[in-house]
Amino acid sequence: MPRLRQISAAAALALIAWLTGCRLDMQVQPKQNPLSRSDFFTDQRSERPPVEGTVARGQLHEDTYFYTGKAGNNPGDYMPFAVTKEVLERGRERYNIYCAPCHSEVGDGNGFIPSRGFARKPPSFHIARLQKAPVGYFYDVITNGFGIMPDYASQIPPEDRWKIVAYIRALQLSQNATRADVPAGQPVPSEPPQFHGQPGSGAMLPMIDSETSPQSEEHK
Repeated sequence: MPRLRQISAAAALALIAWLTGCRLDMQVQPKQNPLSRSDFFTDQRSERPPVEGTVARGQLHEDTYFYTGKAGNNPGDYMPFAVTKEVLERGRERYNIYCAPCHSEVGDGNGFIPSRGFARKPPSFHIARLQKAPVGYFYDVITNGFGIMPDYASQIPPEDRWKIVAYIRALQLSQNATRADVPAGQPVPSEPPQFHGQPGSGAMLPMIDSETSPQSEEHK
């Protein structure tokens, strides 16, 4: 009986030692470090290009106009979805984050960065050329950049780019609207306020004359 116990104990120890030898931790498994050399491939690169025609999840981009702003080779001039109040609010939020530092909050090109001496002032959105530009043009510039303006494709998703474009159109209307643009039967909410000196720009706040503004006259 004692000898049988010794044999059993020896067999158990041998089994434990054998199982220990079969263990392989993840950190010591056979692998290639990124960009390391590999003798398995003829070009000796461990990093392999994706199979031709591979499409990453969420990157199919079947709607060409939505992702490029172009109809064929030319910028399109229609929004790919309906413009609602929520769309404009989101566009204003994204515009003020990414665009206003240079283009200003009113789109006149007098943003904080140009006002501090940046050599290349961006054009105003209210010049005739950009007022006539199709919406797809603005989308393309946001996506691919223009001149010294870098692209914002990695920072701003496609849907938000279109919402910024919609808000730029609203800015253009807000700075160039006339009484004739007000629908019939809808009164203008108020007369424009009076300012001290210049009405300001995207780099400075306007100084409103509270004594001569229409609102102050109403409260008298």
